[in-house]
Amino acid sequence: MMKKYYSLVTILFALLVMSFMASDDTMTKEDGMFVVNTTTIGKDVEGYAGPTPLKVYIKKDKVEKIEFLKSQETPKYYAKVKKALQEKWNGLKVKDAKAQQVDAVTGATFSSEAVIKNVQLGLDYYQSHK
Repeated sequence: MMKKYYSLVTILFALLVMSFMASDDTMTKEDGMFVVNTTTIGKDVEGYAGPTPLKVYIKKDKVEKIEFLKSQETPKYYAKVKKALQEKWNGLKVKDAKAQQVDAVTGATFSSEAVIKNVQLGLDYYQSHK
């Protein structure tokens, strides 16, 4: 009986260790940049028609670029959001980007606010996991 107990404890311990070692796809490294994907951490941040995931590229503690990922937003309005917001944080140090006051795009307020929130989530995630 004791042998079964130790075997079970050993297996559970191994599974626990493996779960902590599982890769976190939220932040990866590409070409010397940290890339934070907000698909998971921002899944509850919705624009007009659903989540607005994006990738935040950070190099040497500065925002390099924001990449908009596939969403269900209306293409015409989301294009306005991309045009107005995509470069708002580029070149800023992460702490300055977090403090950046960015206005929503008129006519696409929900989508804009979701994008702004996702950028903030990405920057927060980077700061707490770098």
